[in-house]
Amino acid sequence: QVQLVESGGGLVQAGGSLRLSCAASGLTFADYTMGWFRQAPGKEREFVAVISRNNGYTYYADSVKGRFTIYRDNAKNTMSLQMNSLKPEEKAVYYCAASSLAMASRVFNYNYWGQGTQVTVSS
Repeated sequence: QVQLVESGGGLVQAGGSLRLSCAASGLTFADYTMGWFRQAPGKEREFVAVISRNNGYTYYADSVKGRFTIYRDNAKNTMSLQMNSLKPEEKAVYYCAASSLAMASRVFNYNYWGQGTQVTVSS
């Protein structure tokens, strides 16, 4: 059974930083493109960042470029998202997801999802 478990969310002040982690099990991690998405109350789930199977490529939503960095460790079956200079409007539940497609950025391209971790940014 595939499991993706996020951790690292919490409350941070505007301008602060958080590092989210995603631990994967039940799948051949290196075979999957991994992504981060977020969903704010009353809004659709949106793409944040994606990393290729072999760490060679990353791609970010315009809104987070230069502030967020996505990592993965295929030896440990983990993925991380370093978030700097956080803004109050980035309060959301953050999800990690796995896709069998290369560099997918659409929700429907992802096969597996975690349960999410809450990020709250105070102003």
